[in-house]
Amino acid sequence: MTSGAEASREGWSRRRFIGALGGTAAVIAVPAPASAPADPESTPTADSAPAKAPAPSAHGKGKATGPRPLYLGTYTSVDGGGTGIGLATYDASTGQITGAGTLTGVADPSYLAVHPDGRTLYAVDEQTAGAVTAVRLADRKILGSRSTGGAGPCHLSVHPTGRWLLSANYTLGSVAVHPIDASGALGARTALAKHSSPQPGPGQDGPHAHQFVTSPDGGHVLAVDLGSDTVYTYRLDTTKGTLTEVSQAHTRAGAGPRSLTFHPGGRYAYLANEVDDTIAVCAYDPATGALSIGAPQSSGSTGSTTNYPAQILVTSNGAYAYLANRGDNSLARYAVEADGARLRLLGTVPVSGDFPRQIALSPDGTLLFTANQKSSTVSVFHVDDNTGQLTLAGEPFASPVAVCALPL
Repeated sequence: MTSGAEASREGWSRRRFIGALGGTAAVIAVPAPASAPADPESTPTADSAPAKAPAPSAHGKGKATGPRPLYLGTYTSVDGGGTGIGLATYDASTGQITGAGTLTGVADPSYLAVHPDGRTLYAVDEQTAGAVTAVRLADRKILGSRSTGGAGPCHLSVHPTGRWLLSANYTLGSVAVHPIDASGALGARTALAKHSSPQPGPGQDGPHAHQFVTSPDGGHVLAVDLGSDTVYTYRLDTTKGTLTEVSQAHTRAGAGPRSLTFHPGGRYAYLANEVDDTIAVCAYDPATGALSIGAPQSSGSTGSTTNYPAQILVTSNGAYAYLANRGDNSLARYAVEADGARLRLLGTVPVSGDFPRQIALSPDGTLLFTANQKSSTVSVFHVDDNTGQLTLAGEPFASPVAVCALPL
């Protein structure tokens, strides 16, 4: 691997183009960090008039009605990519998506997350000089951007307190923390943890942090690193925003872990392994933050083409899990058994698109969205509450280099 900017771009290009080679938490009152000034260079423009976004409802709290906001992530620096964050709405009953323009002024917004109060949207700027950006949804004003301290940030999430933004820098394998002030704007970075050990897995050139999420109990934050075949557990100081590593969980060599999601019971999690095309059930100890990774299981792919599992989700009632398979271009459906301790593959359905990079459930859990990178589409599926079965809801929606769909 080369050095400098070339090294950064080389590492995160694999993340972008690997296909070419083959519930809302309550806000907890904690001391507010210092206010972050808006970035004077972040000047937004939108192709449509701003409209106040409704706050997201919790899964399982009753079916939503009428049009709901949908935000779409893309790459702005690739051929055929978008020009910013895609704006759309979806019909909560039919799943039909209607385009509503673009919010420009954010570079390579490949992953999106919303604040628990529903008022602020956050995007990664997946570039060599990585950053995270805050957008006020009421008027779609960009509140500023902050450096993540690394290249190619590919994932971000908001801590359930609503006071901290967690982000993962893919290229050099580090995770960052930024404070969120009362307005939703971001303050200066309070923590940056680089994954220096263990050594990279087979075929890897170094650590590659792919995800940074909070455990259901809120006591720990976990970083999934594809390059080192490791899930790192940290304790986040919710007053200072600092990180202390408390545990490491290792997959088998060369698994390439990418995405982790927790069962709502809080004692188990499910891990999607990109490189060896498997998933695994993990036991989680809330007291210590330790994760124990179980035996690899089938992704449901047919084996007729190289497959890279992308993201795994679990329904809010803990009954079913879904896995996006890039290459196989399918969604695998699993029954969750033994209070979360076991997954049983039930079958797969085609995504009606190419290379499903990311999936998301609507806040009421009745729809599932897939962002299909290579076909530049977003597919929507109805979710059967009793069986977990997925039924395609009409023709996919065209969206340039769709790599993230965030329904509110």
